[in-house]
Amino acid sequence: MAALPTSSSFFNLSLPLLLLLLLLATTTSDCRAEPDRLASLFAFGDSFLDAGNNNYINTTTLDRADFWPYGETYFKLPTGRFSDGRLISDFIAEYAELPLIPPYLQPGVLHQWRHGVNFASAGAGALVETFQGSVIGLQTQLGYFKEADTQLRQQLGKARAEWTMSRGVYMFSIGSNDYMSPFLTNSTILSAYSKSKYVEMVIGNLTAVIKEIYGMGGRKFGFINLPPLGCLPGMRIIKAEKRGRCLEEASSLAKLHNHALSKLLVKLEHQLTGFKYSLYDFNSNFRQRTNHPLRYGFKAGKGACCGTGRYRGVFSCGGKRIVKEFELCENPSEHVFWDSFHLTERAYEQLAHQMWTGEGIHSSSSPRSLKSLFEDL
Repeated sequence: MAALPTSSSFFNLSLPLLLLLLLLATTTSDCRAEPDRLASLFAFGDSFLDAGNNNYINTTTLDRADFWPYGETYFKLPTGRFSDGRLISDFIAEYAELPLIPPYLQPGVLHQWRHGVNFASAGAGALVETFQGSVIGLQTQLGYFKEADTQLRQQLGKARAEWTMSRGVYMFSIGSNDYMSPFLTNSTILSAYSKSKYVEMVIGNLTAVIKEIYGMGGRKFGFINLPPLGCLPGMRIIKAEKRGRCLEEASSLAKLHNHALSKLLVKLEHQLTGFKYSLYDFNSNFRQRTNHPLRYGFKAGKGACCGTGRYRGVFSCGGKRIVKEFELCENPSEHVFWDSFHLTERAYEQLAHQMWTGEGIHSSSSPRSLKSLFEDL
């Protein structure tokens, strides 16, 4: 008769099995916990957030930044970002411990989408008419988001994809081009509507997109209000008689928009169950840096690093647009503005840090920081 196993031999035989069971339990636990560790980031809007979508559409160099010296500071090559380096969305991703969020149209990035997607397009507006045919408008960005949702469901499975969408943070920077484009083109649209009606149209389109995303499971939203648009270098030079002063007609539209946006978000928070938002006061914090650059470590608050003409307000950076001549400063970090309409990486980093920590929050009724939205899982 065969000898019965002793207790020590039984333990030796079972040890590999025990280790396997422990490994499986740990792996299963990790798989369940991993999705709960990080929220995703979805970006919508314009050049303040566009990570390079316009590289992949048929447009002009007015709406592209895929040439030197764009990207020279951080990436050491042009990426399509309208800056010398990173944008607000890049810094927010870093603070949230996410990788850089890829542009939706960049080939071969499907496997990265669980961390989020960037749909923003330089030149885009909330109105379909804004630079129509040259950019990816907000409604088209929403369409891309719906496509991404379908693909995420196929890639991750229904439950995981729904988790990604519901825990994600949806960041918006939109409206600037709606109010600047009439001054930069031959459009007569502002003569067809009162200022309040025009702002109402922009806000109405934005509202519709927010509600669509909410209907698909989005609950956490981050918004950037508009800067005093008439004080951008490219806007200061539009009317020679202004002698470089801010174009108040544009800044007044931004002010009306910001007031309407603030009211809208308070309203939506009361209307939509679970809707949470952070509203960053880009306007005030931008003005502080342009009016008092030395306080924030800059030497130049009004003139751009790259461009030509007064304040380097002629949009010629890189020499591939209508005007070929341009000058380039030696140290972009000394400037608030990178080119005629966009900021330097250093300026974006300062503003992104405020958004993240809540230092520049606009709404006292809902004083959330972006950090709190990402941590609210």
